[in-house]
Amino acid sequence: MLLGKLVRLNRLLNHQSGRMVTIAIDHTIGYGVIPGLENIQKTVDVLAEAQPDAIMMHKGTAERCFPAHAGKVGLILQSAAACPFHLDWELPTTDVSEAVALGADAISVAITVGGEDQPRQTSHLGKIVRDARTAGVPVVAHCYPKGKFIPENERFSVDNVLYAARVGAELGVDIIKTYYTGSQETFARVVESVPARVVAAGGPKVSDLDQMLNTVKDIMNAGAAGITYGRNVWQDPDPIGVVAALKAVVHDNATPAQAASIYKSR
Repeated sequence: MLLGKLVRLNRLLNHQSGRMVTIAIDHTIGYGVIPGLENIQKTVDVLAEAQPDAIMMHKGTAERCFPAHAGKVGLILQSAAACPFHLDWELPTTDVSEAVALGADAISVAITVGGEDQPRQTSHLGKIVRDARTAGVPVVAHCYPKGKFIPENERFSVDNVLYAARVGAELGVDIIKTYYTGSQETFARVVESVPARVVAAGGPKVSDLDQMLNTVKDIMNAGAAGITYGRNVWQDPDPIGVVAALKAVVHDNATPAQAASIYKSR
């Protein structure tokens, strides 16, 4: 591994646990200006104060909202986006050279598996990995089996999630972000079969903090390298408390009850 990539990876991975807690705020192009992201500067400031291992965002947000926090929290630059009118199409929005210029610790690429556009997206991901290898930049790929050829009720199945994750790993991605399959046992199959770090996506907002923390514990017990959460953090009344609870489970092996007490004690 090139030294540059190792330096950047070590900025993203917690030095105690070797895992990562990433908060994603790259939703607006695909979902609209949803609650929690209306005042994006405020959201960035609050999340930076919470000190996750990294925050993932698009380049405009990074350039305009992140400077005060540069070097104080990891930056993952999202380089692709879908839109509500073409959900299967993850289109490039930046490249490795721009990620390097913005000081990103990693570049992220979203890829929809099981849709008409999978061939082009797979080719693009391969190019990003090649360019990133030369530049010494880690690649994070969001590999989701959510294309229109995969029935909605099968998108979280272990076979489909495993296939999507392996697409990224086969191309040399360093960190695969994908759906949680719903149980520790099935997600362990994904982790064990993917020759890359695997992190679980947070998915839609859940109403119960205890449920979320129990899920995170199962994800960690399955051998995952961490989590990437969004709405379940910045749509909560206390995002800093949620991040503290998540870090307790991911990095300190806290029980869900112990993590919940950290949140409630704030």
